[in-house]
Amino acid sequence: MSNVVLESLLKPLEEFYKPSFVEEIAINHAGEVWMRLHGAHVPWVAYKSEKLSKEYLLDLIHTVANIYERPFDPIRGMPVVYATLPGNHRFTAIAGPNVQYDDRDITGGIAMNIRGGGVGDVPFENYHLKEGSPLLKIKPRSKKRPDDPYERLMQAINEGGPILISGATSTGKTTFLNHMLTLIDQNSRVITVEDAREIAVPQKNRVHFVLSRTEQTNDFNYARLLDLVVRMTPDVIIGGEISTDNASVLWEMMGTGHDHFYTTIHAESAEAAFAAFADRILHTQPAYNREELITEMKQKMHVVQLSREGGLRAVTQVV
Repeated sequence: MSNVVLESLLKPLEEFYKPSFVEEIAINHAGEVWMRLHGAHVPWVAYKSEKLSKEYLLDLIHTVANIYERPFDPIRGMPVVYATLPGNHRFTAIAGPNVQYDDRDITGGIAMNIRGGGVGDVPFENYHLKEGSPLLKIKPRSKKRPDDPYERLMQAINEGGPILISGATSTGKTTFLNHMLTLIDQNSRVITVEDAREIAVPQKNRVHFVLSRTEQTNDFNYARLLDLVVRMTPDVIIGGEISTDNASVLWEMMGTGHDHFYTTIHAESAEAAFAAFADRILHTQPAYNREELITEMKQKMHVVQLSREGGLRAVTQVV
């Protein structure tokens, strides 16, 4: 009986996630669904649907949680539900104050992903793996480092390398980051991770996750957030300012293989930014070797250093 109820409840969504040409769907707020299409030049396509009301989506999450015996309490308990739907479709959903799309969601939003059940047997040739042929290079990184700092930054943005924006208080880190986002493909799916909403994302396919340092009441934390972000299939990940609470998780996110990872830190120089990031990680993960950690950061990350004197703000380092 429970499967019958669930299948009936899923009908408004089936037309979006069941077609074989659909890799997954994403819902960032009520009334709209994004479809990720297999092999499409513009992978994400948005559709409006009045059937996908907030009441319907919440009812669906509650039903999935009950059928699969998952805890779900956005206010006092766990706001995330994972399950495998009929047809082997992977279901991920979150509701409540930890997820927002815009100002309408301050009291509680909804985000949901449903991945397709698979496309059957796919030969190695579809992955460009053939006997006697070299491996295909996708998004190769340039080995040449431009002398011009502006060109270095633009190269890092275009290639999708992780960027750490460093500066003291009131140097304009968030404003600088907001402008960088305007340079990213508008078709990108962007996920932000903040303790308070500050980042302005121009891309429409976006989700904002919020973990307040002072008002957190449920069981959602940074460790659980890491798994959720990966399942939400981001093209761009934006971290809020690095703190002892989130440093280790943001560092792990940077190693998940996603391009375009940007975050900020309070530091007076690029060298101090690497050291501060490492020290914040060590606060919760003391097993790391500090010098090895800093060396790895320098190999993986770019740092943009912002400085201020009076009313003058300037980029003083791009490394």
